[in-house]
Amino acid sequence: MQARKKYVLLGLCTCCWLLLFYWGGLQERLLALLTRRRGEVVRPWPDWLDRALLPGYAENAELQNGGGPGESPRQRRQAWASIYKNSHCRMDTCFDFGRCRGRDGFRVYVYPPEKGDRVSESYRKILASVAESRYYTSDPREACLFVLGIDTLDRDQLSTQFVPNVDERIRGYPLWNDGRNHVIFNLYSGTWPNYTEDLGFNVGQAILAKASLNTEHFRPGFDVSIPLFSKDHPQKGGERGWLLRNTVPPRRKYLLMFKGKRYLTGIGSDTRNALHHIHNGKDIVSLTTCKHGKDWEKHKDARCDHDNQEYERFDYQELLHNSTFCLVPRGRRLGSFRFLESLQAACIPVLLSNGWELPFSDVIQWNQAVIEGDERLLLQVPSTVRAVGVDRVLALRQRTQMLWEAYFSSVDKIVLTTLEIIKDRVYAHISRNKFMWNALPGGLVVLPEYSTHLAHYPFYYLNLGISPGQEFTAVIHAVSPLVSQSQPIMKLLQVVSKSKYCSQIIILWNSEKPPPHRSKWPPMPVPLVVTDGRRKVSTSSRFLPHVTIETEAVLSLDEDTVLLTSEVNFAFHVWQSFPERIVGYPPRSHFWDPVKKIWGYTSKWTNEYSIVLTGAAFYHRYYHYLFSHYLPPSLRALVDRTSNCEDILMNFLVSSVTHLPPIKVAQRKQYKDMPGPQSTNMAPWATPEHFNQRQDCVNTFASWFGYMPLVHSQLRLDPVLFKDHVSVLRKKYKDLERA
Repeated sequence: MQARKKYVLLGLCTCCWLLLFYWGGLQERLLALLTRRRGEVVRPWPDWLDRALLPGYAENAELQNGGGPGESPRQRRQAWASIYKNSHCRMDTCFDFGRCRGRDGFRVYVYPPEKGDRVSESYRKILASVAESRYYTSDPREACLFVLGIDTLDRDQLSTQFVPNVDERIRGYPLWNDGRNHVIFNLYSGTWPNYTEDLGFNVGQAILAKASLNTEHFRPGFDVSIPLFSKDHPQKGGERGWLLRNTVPPRRKYLLMFKGKRYLTGIGSDTRNALHHIHNGKDIVSLTTCKHGKDWEKHKDARCDHDNQEYERFDYQELLHNSTFCLVPRGRRLGSFRFLESLQAACIPVLLSNGWELPFSDVIQWNQAVIEGDERLLLQVPSTVRAVGVDRVLALRQRTQMLWEAYFSSVDKIVLTTLEIIKDRVYAHISRNKFMWNALPGGLVVLPEYSTHLAHYPFYYLNLGISPGQEFTAVIHAVSPLVSQSQPIMKLLQVVSKSKYCSQIIILWNSEKPPPHRSKWPPMPVPLVVTDGRRKVSTSSRFLPHVTIETEAVLSLDEDTVLLTSEVNFAFHVWQSFPERIVGYPPRSHFWDPVKKIWGYTSKWTNEYSIVLTGAAFYHRYYHYLFSHYLPPSLRALVDRTSNCEDILMNFLVSSVTHLPPIKVAQRKQYKDMPGPQSTNMAPWATPEHFNQRQDCVNTFASWFGYMPLVHSQLRLDPVLFKDHVSVLRKKYKDLERA
């Protein structure tokens, strides 16, 4: 009986508790409805959070609606759907692959600008990058991809760069086809107060290459997120990153920094208004100013004067150079100029921009270079970055430099990365993998048409833990007719063929006369292949990717090169340790002439060099493919027109890929690339005209690359015991000293 009463009492208590909960919650909801009808604002913050403790935050209503009219997620989706009616586009549904499968492959056509069109400097750079790329075509019938001539970068209707009536104009293009196979570049979309992603015209089925893309609106595998860059961003080349090799210690003077605008109202103000809470003036410097815009004084708050005063105390560049982490909060839009500035400075970006689809996110693994924070958890950022270990700090900083130099240092690289990502989607069966995009030297110089296997590229050997092959192919460039058995090429064949590492010899016959019969060539222990190149006589043909080259190592030789077999063997051993570089004998150098303000070229024998001539040098066969398919036809045409500079251009190419100098090896003292005293006729390469051409080539090549990729070096590798006062019998390459 006692137990029964206990259970009944427990049941009654439970029922009473449920009734109180139900009626209490119902009354609270009714009260909320009544107060909303009376026009009162419902306090959205929890009761425990007193706004007096956070005086720098924006008003509650602004925090909820971003400074504009309140929009629910459904309303935002409906607005997006009305702007982009093809929000579900994918390559399979909104792209015509048939245009890319013809003989011409991946070609890009740029619509010619119409008379009177206003084109911003940034868009002019984008169009120039496309026009100078290896994919450009002036014939729309050959095109796989189309780029508008209309400037679509700035779609803010309040901007002076805004171009009206874009919808009407693009619909008049006969090739528009609802945007199919078109790519639209955009940096700024929407306008005050909401800054939506409205471009002001229907993009149809076009691919968007857009900055500040929201993850909700990003179409994976179709759109391309690009970085926000300023009008001063260089067209080509760009500055190198600021991180010195093996910088120790990896941490800098300041742990975390930010210096930028503070928005008093509107979208983006909630994040930047709160940044002063983490500022301590010691290792964390977070500075904002409201002193921007025409009427900032009308809207300034109680904190403005103090913030402005503190803001002037620190120099931005000094902070950037001396900070380990850089805050990158959103501005009016999700992207910010601070992002690229931080990457270049090797200041690890700490992102506070919820919903931002990071640039080139399809291919770049950003977790290896940035720290993604949450705008709502700003106060946790200091403890988060303090917890990052020293090893990870160094790894993150090194990754920022790799990404900056590979994809972001110039408009040219940003545009080419966009095109390469689209190309990989079109030809998915021969595309780059994530490792190629995220490892040195970057995806732009890895051409998957050559191979999709990492082991076939020289710059991946170290990461893969593999060694290059044990044999090489000698390629001899012959331009003189064979009239005597005592010509230098005959002795060269004997010397090279005696090397135990020589797999075969290829003679690239570029003489005007037909190549001699096989019986005219001396017998050799290795196969000899004579390739008749008379039908396409050109200086650059020596670097064509000949299918007969089966080894990884290529020994490039001029027909009059004088070497010993031991010299060849030693140079090959050195190349095996540095397979990504050019390894050879005759050095040259470049220098900057401050008077003429041009680059100079010198053949003087000094202790410093930046070029190793390919008349006697080893390199990887991939550079043949890169020379023929990566460099623009204009540079190869210059080489063929002058019959000069092909060796300099190859050095430019390899150094631009590796960011390293070539390697010079020991050679006999009397071997010089100079005419002998018995020569009566000056060799063509020894004339003043030839030398002047090479000087002009250096400046032309530097102009195309956008910077000087050649790197000086004072390193020369000698055999062990070379020139040492010991018995010659103890030396492996004794012939190098006897000659």
